[in-house]
Amino acid sequence: MDQTKQFQQERKDAIDGYGRDAAFETLSQDWLRESMGRRYVYNFDWLGRPIIQYPQDMVAVQELIWATRPDVVVETGIAHGGSLILSASILAMLDYADAVADGTMLDPKHPRRRVVGIDIDIRAHNKSAIEDHPMASRITMIEGSSIAQDTVQKVREAVGDAQRVMVCLDSMHTHDHVIEELRAYGPMVTSGCYLVVFDSLVEDLPPGFFADRPWDVGNNPKTAVHAWLPDNSEFEIDSAMARKLQVTVAPDGFLRRK
Repeated sequence: MDQTKQFQQERKDAIDGYGRDAAFETLSQDWLRESMGRRYVYNFDWLGRPIIQYPQDMVAVQELIWATRPDVVVETGIAHGGSLILSASILAMLDYADAVADGTMLDPKHPRRRVVGIDIDIRAHNKSAIEDHPMASRITMIEGSSIAQDTVQKVREAVGDAQRVMVCLDSMHTHDHVIEELRAYGPMVTSGCYLVVFDSLVEDLPPGFFADRPWDVGNNPKTAVHAWLPDNSEFEIDSAMARKLQVTVAPDGFLRRK
């Protein structure tokens, strides 16, 4: 076995072992719960824009984008725009890598890969900051409810004939809203790419943890995922991703289209 394969096997063995290490998993979940209560998730930026994600989930997103090479990433929920910038920056590196491999020139005004972001309320200061960012040419923003038919149609038009599509759901986290998003955007995900459903961890936190929000245990993205999957067998949960991250807001939320 060459050294690269040996390293990969050792890493896989370690990750598999986490699933049998109840003490480590409990410690990870305890830290996640305590840090969530302290608003730790709000502490980070990506290329100058606030991104409301744990660092582990940021790493997961870049791994998935680099591995699956989507032409378009669709994201519901924009907030300050950091997640859009993250996806756009990894897509930019993919375009650069392709240009180097092909010996072609990049056209920064007309990038090949791009991000489509949807939010019911794109606040003016956030929209301006995103439009002024160096990644702006890669980003299309659509304002409206992510489950409204006219919004979904605009997203379909923005995606166009892209051959590879990834979707990240991170807007309203109630069961009913997320299951409608899954029905609307799941079909856009192409074979081999991912549908990532954030904040499924709500199901694993104590009841009433988010006292000022409409979602709770029994009414959240994880319950929506498990209600939706039986009728959408072309998707499977990539449990290895959450296992290796340990600290993630998306347990059972990394869905791969077969």
